[in-house]
Amino acid sequence: MMLSALIAVLFFGGIAAWMSEQRNPNAPRWFALATLALEALLAGWLFAGIPAAEMAVPATASSWLAEVNLLWISRFGIGFHLAADGLSLLLIALTVLLGLMAVASSWTEIDKRTGFFYFNLLTCLAGTVGVFLSADLFLFFLCWEAMIVPMYFLIAIWGHENRTYAAIKFAVFTQVSSLVMLVAIIVLALAHYRSGGALTFDYVALLHTKLDSNLGYWLMLGFFIAFAVKLPAVPFHTWLPDAHTQAPTGGSVILAGILLKTGAYGLLRFVIPLFPEAAHRFAPIAIALGAASMLYTAATAFAQSDFKRLVAYTSISHMGFILPGAFSGNLLAMQGAVVTMIAHGLSAGALFMIAGFLQNRLHSREFGEMGGLWTAMPQLSALTLFFVMATLGLPGLGNFVGEFLVLAGLFEASPIATAIAALVLILSPVYALIVIQKAYHGPLQNRPVLSDGSFRELAALGLLAAALVWLGLRPQTVLDVSKPALQSVRHTLNARET
Repeated sequence: MMLSALIAVLFFGGIAAWMSEQRNPNAPRWFALATLALEALLAGWLFAGIPAAEMAVPATASSWLAEVNLLWISRFGIGFHLAADGLSLLLIALTVLLGLMAVASSWTEIDKRTGFFYFNLLTCLAGTVGVFLSADLFLFFLCWEAMIVPMYFLIAIWGHENRTYAAIKFAVFTQVSSLVMLVAIIVLALAHYRSGGALTFDYVALLHTKLDSNLGYWLMLGFFIAFAVKLPAVPFHTWLPDAHTQAPTGGSVILAGILLKTGAYGLLRFVIPLFPEAAHRFAPIAIALGAASMLYTAATAFAQSDFKRLVAYTSISHMGFILPGAFSGNLLAMQGAVVTMIAHGLSAGALFMIAGFLQNRLHSREFGEMGGLWTAMPQLSALTLFFVMATLGLPGLGNFVGEFLVLAGLFEASPIATAIAALVLILSPVYALIVIQKAYHGPLQNRPVLSDGSFRELAALGLLAAALVWLGLRPQTVLDVSKPALQSVRHTLNARET
């Protein structure tokens, strides 16, 4: 029942944080911190309890490392089925780490309705962990919705000047696409019932559903749209810059570092294994969308004068590597996509934290209100330079490993798409220079004395920096843990294609 506990701890911890505000306004943040510390212990215990031999399970066998499968709504074939493999465990570890960063960055920023804030934050994380563990499509959809609703409240209540508009736009994009996916899930279950005589939403059973090629293609699109909106990919990306710009710092960290990864996870877990023939047919379009996302949003980043908005566009650009990596059909590129997911979560989360720290000091996100900050806050400035370099793919850091593996694997499938995607590596230093030059160099503007990063802020950013260095120097650990799950995806694709 360890998998159930990973979700329950976050949910009930959120309730405890909400209730504690009645006695002490400062208590919710401590309850949130304690909840995430307990979650980290549970995740570490689960990870440590799995023998190394099981981590290397061959692609032809089941790749679940832990599983809970209970009857729930038997009349409709719905079960409480949770399962974890290496891919799930890596993303849960990322969720816990960035959850801690969200609490750290919100420690002094959130000073109203703190209990409800941390309830929504922890509930959003609970839904995200549920998404990474669900092996029943009905349960998966419930968890998918459970992470969207709290994020709406985080933006709408604790966001900035245009928070209502951004929250509604976020809700419209995600809810409409979720409805499309729900229809696809129901039709897939009915198609399985028609072909096999059993009504079920179980993921493993639906892997063997026999589908007409045209129906399979349309169902694949239903799933793909929901995941492409969450990724996000052009042209479904327009909600993200507004959401990031208006969200509180903790909300931006969760949004960029974790929620976007659920879209990438959905592509690898559901779209390709459930609909391999359709995914193979759609692959050229998906790769083209990924290349377009990378180039368009990188170019758009040049025109931004808002720190958070620029980071949002660069975030979309680098998440564009996921689509070519996932749909290339190449194991190396798929592994690169997983490394990119983790590295992007660390680096983008850190940059949004820095943007929030600066906004709290300057009361502005505009580059026109910045300048000369290196003199005033050298430690925070040095960390900003580190994460900007990580984002543009500096060798030795995690982002470089992920993007290099994607490009190397993609070259076998599409040399042209690889060449287009590589242009992002040229554009990245340009907008990186924009951030450093406009915010940290030049004359220091007339303003009150600015404080450098606090111990809490520097410690949180230092932890993320250490994780990026470790991922850049020792990526083999992540590659080994994720390989069996991705081999299973590739094996399913080969078996259905033949």
